[in-house]
Amino acid sequence: MKKGIDDKVKSIIDEEFEVTDIKYVPDIDNTSLTFGNKGLRFEATTLFIDMRGSTKVLNSHNRTTVAKLHKAYFHTIVTIAKSLGGEVRSFNGDGMLVFFQGTSMVTLSNAVEAAMKMKWMLSSSDSLVKTKMEKYSTVDFGIGIDDGKILCAKVGISGVNNRDLVWIGNAVNKAVKIGDKLEGKVGISSYVYSNLLDRVKYAKGKDFLGNEIDVNMWEEDEFTYNGKTHTYYTTTYYWEVV
Repeated sequence: MKKGIDDKVKSIIDEEFEVTDIKYVPDIDNTSLTFGNKGLRFEATTLFIDMRGSTKVLNSHNRTTVAKLHKAYFHTIVTIAKSLGGEVRSFNGDGMLVFFQGTSMVTLSNAVEAAMKMKWMLSSSDSLVKTKMEKYSTVDFGIGIDDGKILCAKVGISGVNNRDLVWIGNAVNKAVKIGDKLEGKVGISSYVYSNLLDRVKYAKGKDFLGNEIDVNMWEEDEFTYNGKTHTYYTTTYYWEVV
């Protein structure tokens, strides 16, 4: 066994890594992904959502209740994400990555619309999802969004339960970093903010004379990433799901 591990690690570290650019989000069964030094690179808007306080919930309820909460939570997120072209990947405990392939203003804005709809379903008093889940526990969450190139590689060994995909890129790490800072809010990087369509950037409001005006839904803030301070934007606005 030792020799087999040593030989494989040596080949991984010493050999060149082959990267192929693609225009879709790969999955675990993609035949272009092998355990050799191959990866697929694509550009996408990355949405990260994390459910908070799961340990407290686990210690407050029995396991079947916690399972119900997780199933309701993830069903809601996946349904909304898929409706707007998102590809759901990496269920990791209480967190999830969703990729909206491409980097157009439409795909960026679709990711933000999805996040705002998730926020409404999980936090609005008019949402049945919220009222049903609150039968057991209030659901807290944070959502972070960034855009950029992502490298996907297969890791592990052959066998259905011995393999997974890793998602490597600043867009993933920044989305997670932003989401981790927030409670019940949506946060987006400055790049995403700068490329939003008006439908997810402005809400309708009134000026002091009663005239209808566009109101910016986003507030500027800062976070530290890779030792540097970056601007990002947060909102408490939501998008009602009908």
